[in-house]
Amino acid sequence: MKSLMKIAAAAAVAVVASMASANAAPIRFGMAPEPYPPFASKDASGKWVGWEIELMDAVCKAMNEECKVVEVSWDGLIPALQAKQLDVIWNSMSITNERKKVIDFSDKYYNTPTAIIGPKDEKFGVAPDDLKGKTIGTQVSTVHQNYVEKYYVPAGAKLKTYQTQDEANQDLAAGRIDATQADAIALDAFLATDQGKACCDKKGNVKEDPEVLGPGVGGGTRKEDAALRDKLNAAIKKVRESGEYDKITKKYFDFDIYGG
Repeated sequence: MKSLMKIAAAAAVAVVASMASANAAPIRFGMAPEPYPPFASKDASGKWVGWEIELMDAVCKAMNEECKVVEVSWDGLIPALQAKQLDVIWNSMSITNERKKVIDFSDKYYNTPTAIIGPKDEKFGVAPDDLKGKTIGTQVSTVHQNYVEKYYVPAGAKLKTYQTQDEANQDLAAGRIDATQADAIALDAFLATDQGKACCDKKGNVKEDPEVLGPGVGGGTRKEDAALRDKLNAAIKKVRESGEYDKITKKYFDFDIYGG
C-alpha cells in the first residue's frame, strides 16, 4: 500500500511539475520593430523572419523554453529590460563596457566588421580625414554613433542620427547625407537592393576599436538574472556544437558570421 501511495504521490508531483512547466510564462525577447535584414524583419504576413529569429528559435528549443518577440523601439530596449517589460534583448546589440554598466550580456553569438557606404559617384576612403566636411548618418544609441563621435567628428565630419538604420539609408539614397556607418552585413543587404545598387557602394571597413565597437553581439539581460544568462550561454554553446548554428547561417551567409 505504501509503495502504491509513493507511486501515486510521485505521479502527482510529475503532473504538477508538468502543468507548472506548461503554464510558465514565455521568455520575452525584445526587438525593435523596424526591419534589419538579414537578421530580423517581418514577411508579408507579419511574421518575424531572419537569421537572428531562427537562432532565437534554436536557442529557445535548446533551453526547452517557450519564447516570444516583444517589440520595443531601439533606444527603449534597455529601459524596457530594466523595467521588466522583456527578459532578453535579442537585436544585434553589441556588447560594450558602457552598456555593461547597466545590463549584462550572454556570450557572443556573432561578430561582423563595421563599414561605411556612400554615393557611387564619390570616391573617398574611411580614414577620419577622408570624411572631413561630410555628414555621416548613424542609428541613434549605437556603437556606430559612438565611433563617429570619437573618430570622425573631431576630424571635421558632421553626425546626423536616426531612429532606424533604414532611415539613414533612405537619406543617403536621397542625397541628404554623405555617408552612413553600420554593421557591414546590414549595409551589404541594403546595397543588394535595387535602391542600394543604384545609389551607393561600400567605401570600406573602419579600423577596429574593441573599446567602442565591442567584441561582438550578445543577448542583453538584467544583472540580477544570472540563471537566465547561464541558460542562454549553455544554449548558444549547444546550438553551435550541434551544427545547428552553421545550418542556420548557411541559409543567409557564405562566410563565418561568428568571428574569431
